[in-house]
Amino acid sequence: MSRKIKSCFSRLFPKGAQIIAALLAILLLCGGCSGSSSGTSETVRIGVALYSQDDTFISAVTQQMEQLAREYEDQNGGKINLNLADGQRNQTIQLEQIDRFLDSGCDVLCVNIVDRTAAAVLIDKAVSAGIPVIFFNRQPVQEDLQRWDKIYYVGPKGEQSGIYQGEILLQKWNQEREQVDRNGDGIMQYVMLEGEPGHQDALLRTEYATKPLIENGVALEKLASDTANWSRAQAVSKMKQWCQEFGSSIEAVIANNDDMALGAIDAMKEMGIDPLPMVVGVDATAPALEALEEGSLLGTVQNAPDMPEILLQLSLALATGQEVPETITIQDEHYVWLPYHKITKETIRQIVP
Repeated sequence: MSRKIKSCFSRLFPKGAQIIAALLAILLLCGGCSGSSSGTSETVRIGVALYSQDDTFISAVTQQMEQLAREYEDQNGGKINLNLADGQRNQTIQLEQIDRFLDSGCDVLCVNIVDRTAAAVLIDKAVSAGIPVIFFNRQPVQEDLQRWDKIYYVGPKGEQSGIYQGEILLQKWNQEREQVDRNGDGIMQYVMLEGEPGHQDALLRTEYATKPLIENGVALEKLASDTANWSRAQAVSKMKQWCQEFGSSIEAVIANNDDMALGAIDAMKEMGIDPLPMVVGVDATAPALEALEEGSLLGTVQNAPDMPEILLQLSLALATGQEVPETITIQDEHYVWLPYHKITKETIRQIVP
């Protein structure tokens, strides 16, 4: 089941302007509810709890949220306070930060949770305070999201990113078999760099990345697989070990995110592997797109480019008690699923402005 609120903004504004217009309308309505003739006296307080601010993708999401909020304020005169907290990959620290957000009077919480199994504790705190929660990018279990009608999850489906990685590899394998099958045995030898243990996206990307290859009859041999916790530095270390063990036998590197893919490239360049094997990542971060243009990265999967806009729109609607904008489709009462996009050097200009 899904619900979508219709709005006249879709006919009047192009996409970027629609977002600002929808946000503007929310604050203006909020001002009217408080008895003010404009939204200029209104302040919306959004607590944004991050699992780690060192994560390249998460950092980009929050920077875009801040930029959009400032554009919003310039047009309206109202105030959006985005309070960011770095959980430092520690759930205890993040729960303490949530307590501070609630004590300080935040109107809504946006949570990139450290440990998805700890969501129930966080939700109980929010329910007691009557503060809506939007989880993003790190998905709690379904039972926790159903604990309250003001709990949401915003993000893409992890299996799709894995499938897209496999499709990128499959296309290259079929088109340039003689070049990428280095030993000519008709088998794709690969290594897998996984995100942190237990993370749903890491599990799904790892599981689904090889499915398009297997389903299309490509013989595979996994030379090695290990976690690198989304970290470029950890990926460098893992990849150096594998280069020493397997050398140029590695024909493909499948990484659960771009930072690890770039770490693998760093290691292989340092080890003198030339030409580089096929390397795929996820997130379409700025450094990854540079590597894509350079040719060292074969492909990436753009991770929910609309996430910052959706988070801000939904936060403002929940904080002010207004209807969810028509730009947001909520499925099964709690989920806002966002799309992924495949990106290669040939298609980058079609996807990334």
